[in-house]
Amino acid sequence: MNNPFSLPEHIDLANYRRALDTLPLFKMFGNTLIVAVFALLISLVCTFMISYAITRLHFDHAKIPNGLYLLFVSGLTIPPYIVIFPIYRIIVAMGLLGSRVSLIFPLAATTMALGVLLMVGFLREFPTEIEEAAIIDGCNIYQMCTQVVLPIIKPVLATVIIFNVLYFWNEYPISSVLVNDTNMMTISLGASMFRGRYSMDYSGMIAATVIIIVPQLFFYVFFQKYIVEGMTAGAVKG
Repeated sequence: MNNPFSLPEHIDLANYRRALDTLPLFKMFGNTLIVAVFALLISLVCTFMISYAITRLHFDHAKIPNGLYLLFVSGLTIPPYIVIFPIYRIIVAMGLLGSRVSLIFPLAATTMALGVLLMVGFLREFPTEIEEAAIIDGCNIYQMCTQVVLPIIKPVLATVIIFNVLYFWNEYPISSVLVNDTNMMTISLGASMFRGRYSMDYSGMIAATVIIIVPQLFFYVFFQKYIVEGMTAGAVKG
């Protein structure tokens, strides 16, 4: 604290040992994994259906698709802190406060805006002749989406998955309000366990933060090429 830019006098892993002893890491990892998997599935299915409807369905008025697109993309301009209170009221009214379900639906909903932005930008320039050929060959709408469209939009789909997973891993504001049981805590809430009412264990909090960051660094390094491909494809196609 006196000289934060100085090098350490010696290497000491006591803070990491204390963090591992304090945090129920396996339970937190399990809670985070469950929430991330189900929220990701809901987000991907809804995002793809919305994006495909905006770019492929014929509406009575031509402005309706653009209006729907702007409606979903406008979610990117809304900070999560603004929607915490209405989300809390809805979750309490549904009797889901403190459960994993209370996190799954809000987290899935807050990630749809970015997914719609990327997928619509790709699908708008995606050649419809391929889909028309699939229909002539006898494909129904479900076969065409799963066997024709989804394999082609893999780069954008991979980008959406990676960004969503990282978001689910790091999300804190909504989780801190909706989760009040230590057995339901996600990994993002782990560092807050070193904060007391009148004191704060900075060394333990920093050690816990490093433990939480390391897995996502490996995740990002491993999937970095898919992020670049997806963002480039979305930019070119849009």
